[in-house]
Amino acid sequence: MSQAPKLHNAMWPGLVGKGDDEGQEPPISLEHMLDLTAAAEVDGQKFDGIDYFLFLPHTNPEATDDELKAIADLIVSKGFDIGSLVAPIWPGTVGDSAMGTAEQRGKFLDAVKMACRIAKIFNEHGARKYGVIRIDSAEFGVEKWREDSAANTAQIVETFKEAATIAAGHGERLAAEGEICWAGMHSWKDMLDVLEGVGMPEALGFQADLAHTYLYTLGYNAPEHALVQEGYSAEEFWPAYEQMTDKLRPWTIDFHVAQNDGEVHGAGDHDKTGKHCPADDPNGKLDITKCSGYWLKDAADRGIKHICWDGCMFPNATLENPETWNTILKAMIDVRDAHGWE
Repeated sequence: MSQAPKLHNAMWPGLVGKGDDEGQEPPISLEHMLDLTAAAEVDGQKFDGIDYFLFLPHTNPEATDDELKAIADLIVSKGFDIGSLVAPIWPGTVGDSAMGTAEQRGKFLDAVKMACRIAKIFNEHGARKYGVIRIDSAEFGVEKWREDSAANTAQIVETFKEAATIAAGHGERLAAEGEICWAGMHSWKDMLDVLEGVGMPEALGFQADLAHTYLYTLGYNAPEHALVQEGYSAEEFWPAYEQMTDKLRPWTIDFHVAQNDGEVHGAGDHDKTGKHCPADDPNGKLDITKCSGYWLKDAADRGIKHICWDGCMFPNATLENPETWNTILKAMIDVRDAHGWE
């Protein structure tokens, strides 16, 4: 039985799209998300670890060393390693737009520095042995980007180069999340332009999420880069999927297992993003196991040691249901059984 990659659950579905605004559900605490994850078990197998968003209410990114060590103690006490970390790069957290003013870009880089500091504490504690630090352009939507796409992509590239240099200095790697809601990263082609523009594969790579990259094939926010049209056949889809993955896989250093029904979804200030669905959603468009294989080919050679489930913006009732997590864990085990390594 394959023991790699390790199987992780994400903590941020307890936070993303949650809040105090009208129509929003309250966040779920870190400890409760850990407990929900720890309760999952399929044929004696459990989740190996968690991936983790470095912001309130789960974490104060300005927490003291001792406070961060206490968080690491808590996570380890539940039986988990810490894997990839999400830097608080967005406006409203620590950071701001990677294609913004000098002041905004400075905030973005400050967020990366904070994430590297926290990573170092978790690494030295022993709770974190692998994983990357996730970023995106933190520029929501593509309208502003389209005003001068070449100049704006160049600005994102410049910010990412500085961020990658910071991360490399801390012994970390950054992964840019391919998601249609972030400017300059909203299509497979624009994402590739950014990755190649930075040109630092040892320090900045790609994070592939099955739900978000599915929308890349449809050209949801960039019709000119669509590889298939709505109503496609299987004969059309798989060559198109292979075309996309062949371009982005060499850059892929972090991978999210997920399901998508072809829709976008939003809640709160996190809007018009690829809709994550339960692993067994009857409307799911993806053969999760088969699609994962396209991304995980040669994964060990790219330093991937774990994969993570992402189910952003599930209703709290779905997150509280133990069967949700057992179904997810089963999907993850199926991926590892098909495409894992020793």
